[in-house]
Amino acid sequence: MTEMLLKYFRTNQQKWQAEKTYDTQCPYCSMQCKMQLIEQSSFTNKKYKTISKDNPTSQGRLCIKGLNAHQHALHKERIKYPLLKKDSEFVQISWEEALEHIKINFTRIQSEYGLNALSVYGGGSLTNEEAYLLGKFARVSLKTKYIDYNGRFCMAAAATAANQAFGIDRGLTNSLSEIPNSRCIIIVGSNLAECQPTMTPYFHKAKENGAYIIVIDPRETETTKMADLHLKLKPGTDAALANGLLKVIIEENFVDDLFVQDRTNGFPELEKHLNAVDLNEIEQITGIEIEHIQRAARKFGEEESGMIFTARGVEQQTDGVMAVRNLLNILLVTGKIGKPSCGYGAITGQGNGQGGREHGQKADQLPGYRLIDNEEHRKYISEIWGINEKDLPRKGVSAYEMMEEIHRGEIKGMFLMGSNPVVSNPNANFVKEAFQKLKFLVVVDMFISETARHADLILPSSSYLEDEGTLTNLEGRVTLREASRACPGEVKHDWQIICEISHTLGKGKYFSFTSVEDIFNELRVASRGGIADYYGITYDRLREENGILWPCPSINHQGSKRLFETSFAHSDEKAVLIPVSNYSTVSKENISEEYPLYLTTGRVLAHYLTGVQTRKSSALAARNFESFIEIHPSTAMKYRIQDNSLVQIESKKGKIIVRSKWSKHIRQDTVFVPFHWAETQNVNCLISDSLDPTCKIPGFKISAVKISPIDIIN
Repeated sequence: MTEMLLKYFRTNQQKWQAEKTYDTQCPYCSMQCKMQLIEQSSFTNKKYKTISKDNPTSQGRLCIKGLNAHQHALHKERIKYPLLKKDSEFVQISWEEALEHIKINFTRIQSEYGLNALSVYGGGSLTNEEAYLLGKFARVSLKTKYIDYNGRFCMAAAATAANQAFGIDRGLTNSLSEIPNSRCIIIVGSNLAECQPTMTPYFHKAKENGAYIIVIDPRETETTKMADLHLKLKPGTDAALANGLLKVIIEENFVDDLFVQDRTNGFPELEKHLNAVDLNEIEQITGIEIEHIQRAARKFGEEESGMIFTARGVEQQTDGVMAVRNLLNILLVTGKIGKPSCGYGAITGQGNGQGGREHGQKADQLPGYRLIDNEEHRKYISEIWGINEKDLPRKGVSAYEMMEEIHRGEIKGMFLMGSNPVVSNPNANFVKEAFQKLKFLVVVDMFISETARHADLILPSSSYLEDEGTLTNLEGRVTLREASRACPGEVKHDWQIICEISHTLGKGKYFSFTSVEDIFNELRVASRGGIADYYGITYDRLREENGILWPCPSINHQGSKRLFETSFAHSDEKAVLIPVSNYSTVSKENISEEYPLYLTTGRVLAHYLTGVQTRKSSALAARNFESFIEIHPSTAMKYRIQDNSLVQIESKKGKIIVRSKWSKHIRQDTVFVPFHWAETQNVNCLISDSLDPTCKIPGFKISAVKISPIDIIN
């Protein structure tokens, strides 16, 4: 008997202690770190461990979010079957029933109200293939002009500014590997040490090599700790500060005259504008002493190489485009672009924020960064898709403006994939009301998010461990995310869902893909000759080369590691300089007697976007289980706010309640609240609906608020 038992245990030992590995990429920030999940199964349980994999971007590093990403993918609350709302409750239905409900309701809405009564709302975490397919779905299957995505709130200002100045928007104009050898680096509105921690070592290496680092931020953060000079400006005054820096650069002869003459347009107008700029006024506007403005300008001007990086702190303003344009003016007048360790970097927030806007999710774009109102571009894409050009819709509106269209009654139904706009949009209460007005809402998600609660139908989506596809990181490096784990229950990939709905709607011939690689091969052709040209990139190359920087126009092309070495992407091959006002053309909220404090928002290390995924991770949620207000002790005492106490914050748009966190690292006229929480802690309930007039990005980073200790609120 004993020998039989031993034989039995030996035979089954491998089964009980099996080990599986899943190669993948982190589903969170734009670094897109490569990693591997190890699943160890024993007779009684399963254990999981994440290890990093070497790659050109993060060089084998992982942050705490990546190490714990599997916790949300394996969470018990994942949706595994289609859910239909009946009598205010979600009930499980079959995929056949779900598709039939979509067909009936989409057809009815468009029959009664027109093609544009339906809308599509996407996300910056979708793969390139799924972002491409979603744009095609909106314009071919639904024939609606209304499509946009949550990247509108992330990269729109930087993208527009780069396109206007350079003719191309790629996250970084050169590769991350050039950062360590740059002599002077300006980081504006970014706490990358918490938002992109695996990127931070590049800057530490630069500092070790003698670089002078300037950080512009109203808060002291983990990122400002590495700065040689921290310019702690008043929120919303970045454009004015850039004017001060430019004035010193020009007056003290740090202009690269040959570069400006040969490779730019608009310098005389810029110089004339700056002659009228008064540094005393800049000091008054920004709160930065003239001496510090001069020190920053001189250091950047005198060094042989320099780079400027921007993120949401400067971009999420009603003058976000112009503020970034003014920072690009600094690069151009000093000639610090298109050369080794010189250039611009827009630090993308979402995992595929870069690729997501290149292939058709934005209202005004077609694949390859083509423009939907450009006749030549329309003709090319129509031929690729096999449709008549006249049937291709024109430009719609931005993500938040779609909410306004719902309130106006123009939009009656929505297909939403990979986003949570009830939490992420400004004026969040208004947005919640919009979703309640829709006649039919379909949400594709892994969880019942705050937005999905308003859905009529929820479709279960695959996770990063299951969904293969390409993503484009903050460098513009296209990477292939392998994903071999089987989908749980009846979960489908986003691309499969789009294809099946299209078949149900009678558009199957345009979506006859049998694999995600099939979709990518069509994307390659659709992008060919466009600004974001992926034609030379293949799955085989991505596996062999571990990522390729676009543009890559042919199979033999090695990818573009550094842009603008000899020319810019405008027709005359020159970059464009423009004068920028100290003030936004769209009025920003100013503090007043009634609303005496500036509110700014941002991230914390442990969480991502609206927290739908990271709040499902026990390891991450334990670090920050609730929101908070960071407030200077002097300010807190003025308003009778005790440390670690509940506080009501109120703006003209709404009110929330969070816990106080005293900090001497923030300006006394400013408070900070992270944006990862919902409902009564959703800071976006306080944010104005004012938008940048060019790119339509909301002004998340500056609001006027008042605060009260919770115990004396009437």
